[in-house]
Amino acid sequence: MQIAELEAFLAVAEAASFSRAAEQLHLSQPAVSKRISSLERHLEATLFDRVGKRIYLTDAGNLLRPRAESLLTGIADTRRLLQNQHERIDGPLSLATSHHVGLHRLAPILKTFSRTHEAVSLDIRFEDSEAAHDLVRRASSELAVVTLNPQGDSELFYEPLWDDPLCFIVAADHELAGCEGIDLDSLAQYPVILPGLGTYTGRIVAATFEARNVPLRPALSTNFLETIAMLVGIGLGWSVLPASMVGEGLVRLSTDAPDLHRTLGCVLNPRRTLSNAARAFVEVLLSSKDPAAQLAHDSA
Repeated sequence: MQIAELEAFLAVAEAASFSRAAEQLHLSQPAVSKRISSLERHLEATLFDRVGKRIYLTDAGNLLRPRAESLLTGIADTRRLLQNQHERIDGPLSLATSHHVGLHRLAPILKTFSRTHEAVSLDIRFEDSEAAHDLVRRASSELAVVTLNPQGDSELFYEPLWDDPLCFIVAADHELAGCEGIDLDSLAQYPVILPGLGTYTGRIVAATFEARNVPLRPALSTNFLETIAMLVGIGLGWSVLPASMVGEGLVRLSTDAPDLHRTLGCVLNPRRTLSNAARAFVEVLLSSKDPAAQLAHDSA
């Protein structure tokens, strides 16, 4: 049983496709199939059922998957631990970030880091914050820079970086624009466009209305904040977005709600040994830290 065979197995399991796994591994599909067949021979077990064009894990495959992930994580950790004996900062750095944080916060940090550490190759995955947490939890990414879970996560380590105030917004020509201190019960009667209630930002808004026992029924929902800003701007409803996104055609709405905010920061897995590249990147992140972020995080 070889490392390459386990990597091929996990790639096929995650993609549910030999062809997509081959693309991810930069291999031909026959090469991936050969590795899976070799692994099945070594283990004397069938790992995938092939039904038409669809791929399903067998019971044996489901048993192997978490163990293969653990084995490869352990091997990668051992490799990093040994490499960290040297002071070189090079090699790959896998990190995850959300589209909003990546666009609005990370650009200058990535610019500084890449110029300072040219030997590091960045592997950036753009995911929802919740999915990015899971990538770090499964050690599929070394770190994530995203919205932090307001409830925390006992399996992960958080480094708060930026306080991100939220505000109620409407289009500049909306009938509520200019109204002062509108109550949440009245506001809930108007169409609302929110981040998905499965997102941390969506949950912050939902919790605010639940605390007042005010039902909230979004007319539209999307996890892309820039899309929400566009939909609000053309008058399809009000929303709650980062204050930094209030631009042309949008105005802040005065309500009787408490001040809302979310905390953006770095997510690490305390059970994973960071590479020298990841350590250097965290240092650059910390240099951009907003002192208010820790206070906001502690009060969440």
